[in-house]
Amino acid sequence: MTLQEAIICRHSVRRYISRPLSPECIAALQEKIEECNRLGDLHMQLVVGEPRAFSGIMAYGKFSGVENYVVVASRKTPGSKERMGYYGEQIVLLAQTLGLNTCWAGLSYRQVNGAYTLAEGERVECMISLGYGETQGVQSKRKAIEEISNCSDLTPQWFRRGVEAARLAPTAINQQKFYFEYLPHHTNGKPTVRATRQFSLVGYTEMDLGIAKLHFEIGADKDNFEWEAK
Repeated sequence: MTLQEAIICRHSVRRYISRPLSPECIAALQEKIEECNRLGDLHMQLVVGEPRAFSGIMAYGKFSGVENYVVVASRKTPGSKERMGYYGEQIVLLAQTLGLNTCWAGLSYRQVNGAYTLAEGERVECMISLGYGETQGVQSKRKAIEEISNCSDLTPQWFRRGVEAARLAPTAINQQKFYFEYLPHHTNGKPTVRATRQFSLVGYTEMDLGIAKLHFEIGADKDNFEWEAK
């Protein structure tokens, strides 16, 4: 399965069967997490065979059977939440290619002492449930391309492909509070794209933007454009 195929197949899954992850899956996930932590200055951690985080009074949102998850943690630095989304979604898409199901969780969990470690100044921003779902999930309603971008007959096809991939990105309560703009000027000889987040009372828009930007890069092919400098 390619990453483009994983984007299409991935749906949020909250109910899991009790089936251990294979050593091969664990090794692949650990390797990717280590890479993403290094590139994103994060402290994501894979927790396997631990059923308490998504059980009990905090397990609202119809989660059940969660025994594996990724802890998304970091020091609070400029851009850290966007990086959490960008690199955390890399783990999500890898999991999909491995035949696993996932779901981002901002509140539907509790922290379990001893299941993972945090350095001084670090905090858990969210978790990603992980495992074999009872089902493959279903596609949630999505905004039209014109609502999340300036895509038109005048913009290139790679830009449309990027927006279509971003449109499938998971966001908090499916809010999709992001916008992609194809800009007329060039950077380093390439067209420029601006990605911005919009206001939301729910929050999580920085993380959502990071997730959507990764999807856009995969759909559009990063070689076709440059992000607008901040």
